[in-house]
Amino acid sequence: MTALARILERRIAAEGPLRLDHYMAECLLHPDHGYYATRDPFGQEGDFITAPEISQMFGEMLGLELAQVWLDQGRPAPFLLVEPGPGRGTLMADVLRAIRAVPGMAEAAQVHLIEASPTLREVQRARLAGHRVQWHDSLETLPEGPVFLLANEFLDALPIRQFERRGDAWAERQVGLDAQGALVPGLAPPVPLAALAHRLGDTRDGDIVEICPGAPAFVGQVAARIAARGGVAIFIDYGHWRSLGDTFQALRVHRPESPFASPGEADLTAHVAFEPLAQAAQAAGAACSAMTPQGVLLERLGITGRAQALARNLAGSALEAHIAAHRRLTHPEEMGHLFQSLAVYPPLAPLPPGFDAVRA
Repeated sequence: MTALARILERRIAAEGPLRLDHYMAECLLHPDHGYYATRDPFGQEGDFITAPEISQMFGEMLGLELAQVWLDQGRPAPFLLVEPGPGRGTLMADVLRAIRAVPGMAEAAQVHLIEASPTLREVQRARLAGHRVQWHDSLETLPEGPVFLLANEFLDALPIRQFERRGDAWAERQVGLDAQGALVPGLAPPVPLAALAHRLGDTRDGDIVEICPGAPAFVGQVAARIAARGGVAIFIDYGHWRSLGDTFQALRVHRPESPFASPGEADLTAHVAFEPLAQAAQAAGAACSAMTPQGVLLERLGITGRAQALARNLAGSALEAHIAAHRRLTHPEEMGHLFQSLAVYPPLAPLPPGFDAVRA
């Protein structure tokens, strides 16, 4: 039993079952025992590997994407180069290296990282040594200005609520205690929910729908800034257009386990629903692309040409690893279609390169 499990069990015994989003927030962000507050979870020695850690090409392609948008929007200077949930700082380091090839862009960039974990802030500070970086606990403290934002595997870690359909009502997933006092999932009594009335037409009895309140709220805030001051936001995550089914999952030492087995010791995530993100961006006055597979986006941005150029100086196991990294990022059977992307941009600006336009 983890230290956080004991805390949560005492709380549930005293106050009753926890909503799933409250449980998830405690597991990830508890100040003393939360997953992100106490460790560097990335890489082979951690619990999972993200795209920037697989290959430098991922960050380079996104850096060039931002560069073209910057040029298309008239080279705004200064501008805010923002990353929420920046991990080890690897993506930002690769982006900063890529944009140096564009005259004036690196000098105009003001780097802002949104990071709640003191542990990861120290890792990022070391990785980005030599760059002027400002850290923030939330989006609200960013200064005014054009926002060029990259969010890779950020939204999937925002807490979710789950609802199981029962007739025309919905029963919310909760976390309670079993007869032995261990943490277990359960359901609250079903009630009609106006917020899910539109899902009665495409779900059946027993289907699960997930809601992530923080994701559309975050995207809407970013979109409002972009609509007013310019810039772009690119969101990349695993998910689908619309939520359907239980996608709540835990990963520990690169292996899946029950999300209720080791609170505070495992990474908890859920698939991202992109439809609410697009709706939030449009409601805030911004334009957005269609949902575009990661592999399609990277290929359109030129990742294969970059891979071939890098391969000329490699041989043996290094070359094999490089080829495998390219495949992992782009192939439909790997991250290429599992991960999706969405671009948010000013309503009168050109569609960012590589993205599909919304069909009329």
